[in-house]
Amino acid sequence: MIRAGVGFSTALNPRTAAAEATAAALAQAGLSRANGALCFATPAYGAAYPMILRTVASQAHTREVAGCSSMGVIAGETEIESGNALAVMVFGGEDIHATRFFVPTPRGRPASVAAEVAAAVRSQLGKSNLLILFADTYNFEAEATLEALGTELPGVMIAGGGASEDGSIGETFVFCGDTVSSNAVSGMLLAGDFEPTVASSIACGLIGTAHRVTAARDNILIELDGRPAYEVFAEAAGPLTGDLRRALTYVFVAIPVYENAQTIERGQFVVRNIVGASEEHGVIAVAFQPRVGDTVGFVLRDAELSRQDLKATLEELNDRLDAPPAFGLYFDCVSRGAGLYNIPGHDSAYIRRYLGPVPIAGFFTGFEIGSLAGQTSLLQYSGVLALISGRKS
Repeated sequence: MIRAGVGFSTALNPRTAAAEATAAALAQAGLSRANGALCFATPAYGAAYPMILRTVASQAHTREVAGCSSMGVIAGETEIESGNALAVMVFGGEDIHATRFFVPTPRGRPASVAAEVAAAVRSQLGKSNLLILFADTYNFEAEATLEALGTELPGVMIAGGGASEDGSIGETFVFCGDTVSSNAVSGMLLAGDFEPTVASSIACGLIGTAHRVTAARDNILIELDGRPAYEVFAEAAGPLTGDLRRALTYVFVAIPVYENAQTIERGQFVVRNIVGASEEHGVIAVAFQPRVGDTVGFVLRDAELSRQDLKATLEELNDRLDAPPAFGLYFDCVSRGAGLYNIPGHDSAYIRRYLGPVPIAGFFTGFEIGSLAGQTSLLQYSGVLALISGRKS
């Protein structure tokens, strides 16, 4: 049997906050000793991160502690997006085991990073596995590293996100044991006899139809369907193009997950930013390298579209689950909180409505890692929910 619990605190004293959150998590789980613990803490505690981790480890009686810095934290139905806040998840039981890992300096060596992560956890793989990954958002080459991890650990489900901050520091941090570091990757392998499930929801909806790339150079889209790419973008953005800077915070490019796809379908595309646009030259610059013949589309970030996609995802998730989850982790894009919905705790309230009182912990991410159309993908503007369920007896 798997037991788990989540706790949070907004106490100003970091040691008090860590002790309060861990005690609440242990109490909910009915545990005096945990197999592992995950901790997420806002930059307000930055100088005290090592002490926080030591407190969590001491109180939960486990060396297996991992987590990261975050602009905001999630604990149950509570989402706190600023100020002092930390969340702790603990779990235990014979059916789940934890192995933490830490890899420094990920930039420029994605294959090596993947090999080091795999080497740290391979001997601990169990009947079922979920690899939780936390990365310095500013230094992690996500797509190349995830591709290499798929080769190193075939069949292992992966979820996680990029550490975040509120702009006051200019750095993000990952946690492993009592080690705190920027420019690093950390995480935890959950292994044992359980059912892992990962689902993702996106805050964007498709505008219009798919388009074929007919001219491109490097990261510049020159033509779509034989027309200037800016012209097609402007049609999709509509009145937003009157304020280009604002338009680029709401309109993005959708890329199908499947190679050679002719259409763009819900749940089968990733989103990438438009980093610049020139009406004079008729082009747009994007955060990827398009090729002639690719299919792309435009999407709009919108609260109602996000809400509908989250509800549909949770309905589909309920149909997939064979047993009630023991606990879950939620990795939610920093753009999806109260700033999008104009109310706090939106996504967590819907998760509770559909899944019931499952212990959920998480944080607001710089990017998300989740399963999309059966593939591990780098996601943006998404919420990724990873669930651990006991097997049916």
